[in-house]
Amino acid sequence: MLLRTLLVSAVLFVAPAVPANAAPGCSGYVALTYDDGPYAQFTRPLLAALRSARARATFFDIGTRAKEHPDLVRATARAGMWLGNHTWSHPFLTRATPDELSKEIASTQDELRRITGRVPTLFRPPYGDTNAAVAAEARRQGLDQVLWTVDTRDWTSPPTEEIVRSATSATAGGIVLMHDGYQNTVDAVPLVVQGLRAKGLCPGRISGGRAVAP
Repeated sequence: MLLRTLLVSAVLFVAPAVPANAAPGCSGYVALTYDDGPYAQFTRPLLAALRSARARATFFDIGTRAKEHPDLVRATARAGMWLGNHTWSHPFLTRATPDELSKEIASTQDELRRITGRVPTLFRPPYGDTNAAVAAEARRQGLDQVLWTVDTRDWTSPPTEEIVRSATSATAGGIVLMHDGYQNTVDAVPLVVQGLRAKGLCPGRISGGRAVAP
């Protein structure tokens, strides 16, 4: 009777799904994303912190800032990070005319392609301000619109511990919103990566609106 019970239990037990291409120790992936850069003071330290933590992230750069700091954009690409389009001037896109909307996205595409030789495939609307017209224009320009599942609100200058607590609340497939330009965000990197890995989650890339294996 005991043997039959054990056999039935074994049949009924289903192990948690693990991505087929998951790295050892990774039961899922979370995308770390950084908006609004690059910044002369913060981008290189942020990249160094990510490299030290053996983590890759997605940087949604603003076109005007990329034009001002092309060396930092190239450094981001050389560090193995993914680059995304965050518009030319960071406006509220739902208030833009169709021509303004198109130019905000296209100008940034052109600038990032000119600097790196790569064509971004991801787009994040500033402030998460989007609608059907914004999403359609992004698609027309060959971009997937990306929002987030966890907002760390690091732009409000919370303590590093609060950023870490927010970021590590992410679940498999989640996308964490952070920003280039804040020292507390840089300081949070090793603790965020450590906290996620303690949950079996590893930094990943964005595909189909969710985090997947790099």
